[in-house]
Amino acid sequence: MEVTLILAYAGALIIGLVLGLIGGGGSILTVPVLVYLLTINPVLATAYSLFIVGATSAVGTIQNLKKGLVDLKTALVFAIPALISVYITRKYIVPIIPEELFTVNSIVVSRGTGIMVFFAIIMLLAAFSMIRKKKTVNQELSNHSETSHKFNYLLITVEGSGVGLVTGIVGAGGGFLIIPALVLLAKLPMKKAVATSLLIIAVKSLIGFVGDVQNLEIDWGFLLSFTMLSIVGIFIGIYLNRFVEGKRLKKLFGWFVLAMAIYILWKEI
Repeated sequence: MEVTLILAYAGALIIGLVLGLIGGGGSILTVPVLVYLLTINPVLATAYSLFIVGATSAVGTIQNLKKGLVDLKTALVFAIPALISVYITRKYIVPIIPEELFTVNSIVVSRGTGIMVFFAIIMLLAAFSMIRKKKTVNQELSNHSETSHKFNYLLITVEGSGVGLVTGIVGAGGGFLIIPALVLLAKLPMKKAVATSLLIIAVKSLIGFVGDVQNLEIDWGFLLSFTMLSIVGIFIGIYLNRFVEGKRLKKLFGWFVLAMAIYILWKEI
């Protein structure tokens, strides 16, 4: 047990480290660390993940606000439907998901299994977005920005609600979904999109966690210590970012996330 606890806390440091180095992706590790290393129930793990991701992203947001990289108007338009959606999901939808979802050939698929399989699918999407050639993605986003001139409030609102729903179910930040939306729909430059995304992630994750506090018993001692390590990690990551090439690291991390997603699917199915 001591070894797994050490590995779990090392995972907390790595979560923050990756967030600091590549501006996203680290939060996708939180739920697997909590579920498979610490054997925490998936529903509680997604709740803890919301707090850890939210607090760590908030620290990154403070740094970005000092640099003037956060677009507050866009963050507000995106965050309001996202935080409403994530709060409703955590407060009302997740608690009513039945413990036994369905049965296949006498095999009962539980709520925990369903959440982890859905989480693995989200991980596959995140891995694809990180592995895909960055130049190609940036060119597509840039071309779309050049041909579109309207700030699409409706689509941003719909996207925000959808991301809030996903975040509420799996407990991950969803930066890989938010950043393209901010570039394509709000016409933000990539650096501002990444910075604004962290603010949105922080707000909606912490609001989602508020919905959990009313439904779940929280081990605050463990949660705060785990979160502090993640925050230490993000400071280390921000420092190392000066010396490490982010593009290559992001691609390598993408392959790691892909392997993790496959492992989760294999273990759960």
